[in-house]
Amino acid sequence: MVTLEKRGRVYLLTLTGDGEHRLNPALIGDLHSALSQIRAEASATGGVGGAALVIAAEGRFFSNGFDLKWASEQSPDSHRRSRLMSSAFFRTLAALISLPMPTVAAVTGHAAAAGFFLVLAHDYALMRADRGFLYMSEVDRGLPIIDAVMSLARAKMAPRARREALLGGAKLTAAAAAERGIVDGVCGGAAETVAAAVRLGEELAGLTWDGPSYAAARIAVFPEFAKIVELAAEEDPKSKL
Repeated sequence: MVTLEKRGRVYLLTLTGDGEHRLNPALIGDLHSALSQIRAEASATGGVGGAALVIAAEGRFFSNGFDLKWASEQSPDSHRRSRLMSSAFFRTLAALISLPMPTVAAVTGHAAAAGFFLVLAHDYALMRADRGFLYMSEVDRGLPIIDAVMSLARAKMAPRARREALLGGAKLTAAAAAERGIVDGVCGGAAETVAAAVRLGEELAGLTWDGPSYAAARIAVFPEFAKIVELAAEEDPKSKL
């Protein structure tokens, strides 16, 4: 469900296939395993030498959020399955925000709900201009906005953008997202977006920052979000699935 390759000093993690890249335990587990591999390789170098991570996706979707169908397959147990899926996702976000290198989201398609949240968890985001939108669907679906979402939204989005996305359910195009400071650049199509993200990653890796120091700085910049996802990560939900 994911591939991981190295382009120079840049790790390129791709969600593969033409589906919606719904975040279920299988995909979340693949993401977490890839991040663990990257962390292990970075640790082997002592966190020096420079590296960066780009996450991209194939098809029309970057990620369409949680796999609610998976959660409801066993309806009497749906609440527990939803909770475990959410906990697994936050455990993976904890791994992402503590990764000892810069991270770039190459938003090559629609990113909705938890998929939008995944984009926000990166240090930088580039988005294709010709297709896709960012969409927080909770208000339209009558779902609560959880603390982790709010903490990251407060840290990464201006008040106007938060109001439109979280309270208005706006579907933000690349141009609108860039205008609001949610993404850092707009590219042509999917291939151009990935290429630009890799170039940005190479530039960041070329700064040869100390990896552990970079990770500590990121956590210090987003202390509320870091605390929430680390708390959610204390229990490994995969052991109970």
